[in-house]
Amino acid sequence: MSALADRIRTRLAMSASTRWTIAALVVVIAMMVAIWPREDPGPGPAANTGISGSTAPLPGEQAEVPDEDLAAARQEAGLQPCPAATMPPGSDSELATVTVPCLADGFDVDLGSATAGSMWVINFWAYWCAPCRKELPIFAEFQRTAGDLVRVLTVQGKEGAQNPFLSLNLLIETGVDLPTVIDTQGAMAAALGVPRVYPSTVLLRADGSVAAVLPQVFTSTSDVIDAVNTHLGLAL
Repeated sequence: MSALADRIRTRLAMSASTRWTIAALVVVIAMMVAIWPREDPGPGPAANTGISGSTAPLPGEQAEVPDEDLAAARQEAGLQPCPAATMPPGSDSELATVTVPCLADGFDVDLGSATAGSMWVINFWAYWCAPCRKELPIFAEFQRTAGDLVRVLTVQGKEGAQNPFLSLNLLIETGVDLPTVIDTQGAMAAALGVPRVYPSTVLLRADGSVAAVLPQVFTSTSDVIDAVNTHLGLAL
């Protein structure tokens, strides 16, 4: 009986030892998997069919784009010039102290002066935003309809503003050449009270005050016209 008990105790001890060995091996394997190097797929779309019909991968948002490539993208996009500063901003202007770069040429735009004296539809978008891609051509059509009564300015928002090449690529793909600025620090959105939602649209009065902030997707030109008529008191 004593011999049997000894054998049982020996087997139990071996089983416990085996379990601890297996547990240790599992921990070691898990650590090896955790530190094993992985390929970084990188952010952004996988392929580009906008600039010159290229199928080369787009650069990541933080990637450095050669000056000649950025210049070529700007030329192909053919964006309309950003509004020029022609008069001092009104006392009610929300953009009186805001300066942002123009996507077409990289030069700074004094938004308080540049928007003074006109009513504006200001559309905030991001190059990675799928609804924005569908909405931008609607604003281009609206501008053709509204003429000089209301002007349209589009804005690449802060989330995506680090690489203007990607913003230009979206405009090339959509065929939109509206004047566009880059809200690199988010100062424009903050001044106008725009939420971090894309797309969002601001309707600006001629005195620079905000008539409406509309964090929504417009699906037709008539929807934009209705919003402008309602908030800016026009009859387009």
